Amino acid sequence: MRARRTTLSVPGSNPRFIEKAQGLPVDEVLLDLEDAVAPSAKEDARKAVVAALNEGDWSGKVRVVRINDLETHFAYRDVIEVVEGAGAHLDAIMLPKAQDATHVQWLDRLLTQIERAVGLPVGRIGIEAQIEDARSMINIEAIAASSPRLESLVLGPGDLMASLNMKTLVVGEQPPGYTEGDAYHYILMHILMAARANGLQAIDGPYFNIKDVDGFTRVARRSAALGFDGKWVLHPSQVEAGNAVFAPSQDDYDHAESILEAYEHATGVEGRGAVRFGDEMIDEASRKMALAVAVKGRAAGLERTTRVDPPGTDA
Repeated sequence: MRARRTTLSVPGSNPRFIEKAQGLPVDEVLLDLEDAVAPSAKEDARKAVVAALNEGDWSGKVRVVRINDLETHFAYRDVIEVVEGAGAHLDAIMLPKAQDATHVQWLDRLLTQIERAVGLPVGRIGIEAQIEDARSMINIEAIAASSPRLESLVLGPGDLMASLNMKTLVVGEQPPGYTEGDAYHYILMHILMAARANGLQAIDGPYFNIKDVDGFTRVARRSAALGFDGKWVLHPSQVEAGNAVFAPSQDDYDHAESILEAYEHATGVEGRGAVRFGDEMIDEASRKMALAVAVKGRAAGLERTTRVDPPGTDA
């Protein structure tokens, strides 16, 4: 899977922000045609996004365009113009307000038609689905299983909070008066479970107070601890914290790679399924847990700094 520790949202109508985004160390750049673009500017924004994809230097970044939602008359033209104009330089389309499986399937079919028409590899362009209201949450299992193009489920906290009538005006923060735990725990776990059951990534939504990096970090650690793969960032000030939170520490990464190496040696060379590794026992479950950490570390570009050589397993 592609690394998505940080997804930077950039208005498709702002050339200065688009240019600056190319030099920021984010994993993914989202060129937005939806909420960040005024209705009167959407047609020009499409052209600007196509030019940016074709002419910009997006090396090392996942390139995504968020179209307008299916209830608007902008959506189909967004897909057609962007994919016909710059499909070869596009990795995924983000579908906002995905309320049920048919929304994703509509986008899948349209992408297939365009790819065939212009000679692009069919199925290469992925889909990211935003979960943004109560209906999305109710239908999330069907959404997550709706298309082989689907790569991630993305929390859209602002619209979801409005849909649920949460008593807060700060997107990403706990509603005032809720003191019994985390108001978003069920939402985050539901998204995560649906994503993992279908081999997808789970991406946390944005934290709107861009000056409060400590607040962003606190909220990001919550979803990272659960197992989320990344989080939206809205400002360069959030990038460093996001990349750090959603990558394993160097010690954890080294330890995970050592577990994988030791377990492979124990099962392949010694023919054992459960062995002692230092002060801990490791088995197939340990291997799976270590692999999850190792994969995130590799995607983040980490390299091992310590090795167990030969693999240190004991009877």
